[in-house]
Parts: sequence; C-alpha cells; structure tokens
Amino acid sequence: MRIGIPRALFYYYYFPLWHAFFTALGAKVEVSPPTNKAILDQGVRGAVDEACLPIKVYYGHVLALRNKADLLFVPRLVSVEPKAYICPKFMGLPDMLRAGLRDLPRFIDTNVNLRQGTEKVLEVALEMGRLLTRNKRQILAAWEKAQAVYQHYVALLESGLRPGPAIERLTGVPEGRRRRGEGEGPGRWKVGLVGHGYNLYDEYISMDLIGRLGRLGVEVVTPDQIPGAVIETEAARLPKRLFWTLGKRLVGSTLHFLQRPDIDGIIHVSSFGCGPDSLVGDLVERFSQRTRKLPFLYLTLDEQTGEAGLQTRVEAFTDMLAWRAAQ
Repeated sequence: MRIGIPRALFYYYYFPLWHAFFTALGAKVEVSPPTNKAILDQGVRGAVDEACLPIKVYYGHVLALRNKADLLFVPRLVSVEPKAYICPKFMGLPDMLRAGLRDLPRFIDTNVNLRQGTEKVLEVALEMGRLLTRNKRQILAAWEKAQAVYQHYVALLESGLRPGPAIERLTGVPEGRRRRGEGEGPGRWKVGLVGHGYNLYDEYISMDLIGRLGRLGVEVVTPDQIPGAVIETEAARLPKRLFWTLGKRLVGSTLHFLQRPDIDGIIHVSSFGCGPDSLVGDLVERFSQRTRKLPFLYLTLDEQTGEAGLQTRVEAFTDMLAWRAAQ
C-alpha cells in the first residue's frame, strides 16, 4: 500500500511521526517533491482565490501525488493539543480538496481533535491503523515506535537542527535544494525568525529566506529550536490565553527572543490572507517595540511576491543591524 503525504503545511511538524507509523504497518510512504513553480501554479489554479498561500501550495502537492499513491494522508486537523485549535482552513481541507479537485486517491482524513485531552490521540492512531491492518497489537506497537521517533525529532530541532536535515536523518527523505549547512552557522548577528514552519522551511515559498540571511551574515533562530515548555510559559504572560496553537508558538517565541541579549533583531514571516496572523502579527510587533525596540521586519508572502523586493528588504534590515552595532 502506498500512502502519499504532501510536503506542505504540517509536514514540517509531524512528518517523522507519520512516516514511522505507516512504515511500521508495512506501507510505503510517498512524499511529494519540494515546492517548485509547477506545484505552486497547479495549486493556485486548483484552490479557491480566498485561500492563503500555504493552502494553495498544499493543493499543488496533493496534485503532485495524484498518480503516485493508493491513499492520500489528509487528516482533518481540528486541535493538536488541549484547549487550542488549528486554523479553520485546516479543518476543512479534506472537503475543500474533494470539492475542488478530481481523480484523487481515497483520503485518510481521520479527525484529529485533542481539544478535550491528549488521550484521544490513541483513538486517532487506531482509526488510521485499521486502514492497513486489523491487528490492534501491531497498530499499538507502530504507534509506540512513531512516538519515540517523534520525540527524537523534537530533540533534534531543539538542539539546533532545521526540520529538513532532521527529517532526512530520521526518514531518509531528502530535504530539497539547500546547500548543506547554509544559513546555519554562526554569523555577525543573531535574529529570531518567527512564523509558521510551512512558510519558514519551504525554500520556494520563503524564497530561501534562511539561506539569504545566512549569506548576509545572519544566524537564524526559529521557534522550533525553543523548548515547548518555554514557549508555553512565555505565551501565558498574555492577559488572555491564545487558543490558536501556531499563534501561541509565534507569540511565545517572540517574547522569549525579546529577553535574550544575544538576539539582535526579529523577523516575522506571514502569508497574505492568513486570518490568525492578522491579529498575532500585530501583537508580536507591539511587544517588540515596547520591550526592547529591536529592529523588526515584517514580511508578507504570496504568489506574487518577487525575489528582488524581498532581497532589498532583507538587505535594508541587515544594514539596520550593522548601524545599531556601530553605535
């Protein structure tokens, strides 16, 4: 059985877990190629105009797997932790894809809703596993193995490794085009790069932002390199709890960066049309201005964004870092 997993959205958060689970049950996991122009163009044509850029890209990745898989893994993500939600567009993704695209393989669209407690995750694993085997013991063993792999993945990220190399190390799936080590070494400045993983780590969507910054002498730290407990503690400083999981990570990591004396600036990457980020991004910028007045760059990406404009803004940002360092 071939299971197709799109290299988009929550791929950068959970792929090692999914890969370990399905392969332990005897399936072959097929991953779509790294995002390229053809995938983006296909996604833009297939998705509704109101969708944000990451959703459009996801459509493209699904189409790239259309003839390469027997089942497509498109979970209905409602909540991945207690008392929090994922973006509403993620919840409707299986329905949106069915309505907009034709001739797709059957979906694994298991409902993932951990809002009431993480113990529900075992029910999710059993539901997915029963598509491949009726042996409950085998499913539970596969899930246990997947969880161990996932914990290893999180530890690798918190040790400083990017998701791409970590995924390649754990699953053998190549990360893409990045020249190994680029943008990951020590630089003249250290910048907190906040945003959603599917924007930060997709080289085509971000126009290789991490690599560009590295070539300009900027060492990047992302939210995935911060322990989850630290992000939770920092986000709890808000007067009201944020109930979007990814928005909470964004705010918590920003508040953490603002307390670190080794952070010289903050860059927030968002995608045009992202509803939650329209609120969270404003919070992040206000905190940054009130607390330390660090250089702050807000980048909004969509399918029309040009590389020249991005490069100009990033260079201006590093000029600001250099000017402050010279004061």
